[in-house]
Amino acid sequence: MSLTIGILSIQGDVQENLLSTQTAIDELGIDGNVIDVRKPDDISQLDGLIIPGGESTTIGQLSLVNGSMKILKEKIDAGMPVFGICAGMIMLSKTANDRIVGKIDQPLLDILDIKLERNSFGRQRESFETEISMDSINISKFNGVFIRAPSVSEVGSDVEVLAKFGDKIVAIKKGNVIGTAFHPELVEDVSLHKYFVNLTNTLKN
Repeated sequence: MSLTIGILSIQGDVQENLLSTQTAIDELGIDGNVIDVRKPDDISQLDGLIIPGGESTTIGQLSLVNGSMKILKEKIDAGMPVFGICAGMIMLSKTANDRIVGKIDQPLLDILDIKLERNSFGRQRESFETEISMDSINISKFNGVFIRAPSVSEVGSDVEVLAKFGDKIVAIKKGNVIGTAFHPELVEDVSLHKYFVNLTNTLKN
């Protein structure tokens, strides 16, 4: 049975994630396709979803407007795998603060029990790349691209830490949910997208 993975296509690095996910599916030899998700009706056909990096407040507000937030939360709570990247990880959290302005009032999916800080490494001009290790999911070396990235300072008992940069948590997992502070779609290495495709395929079957 064919696998369908969606990219929430409201705002952010949509095309890059479409290409990375399709490459991962092709390299794994899995029968699957990747689609844009723009409206609530698109969500029902998905086996997995990627919420891309971008501006989390904008993505959240637009998701509320078109009614996607409620349907998304129900589908994720029911077990659909989801991969939140940068802004996507922020959207998956229960609470979010900004390093500069403090508590942020923005729509969140309230999925991950984590303490998260937006813009944790600074603004756009402080963007950087560094090597990340995610040994627990068999990715020992990955080039993490950090752009206005968040970080996690605390996790709940059901949240697994996948990677740290210094004392900051930059990748987490809770069952069917993955979040990264960095942008895996901006590098040629698709091992993280492969991991998500495999997770989605396993849970589907």
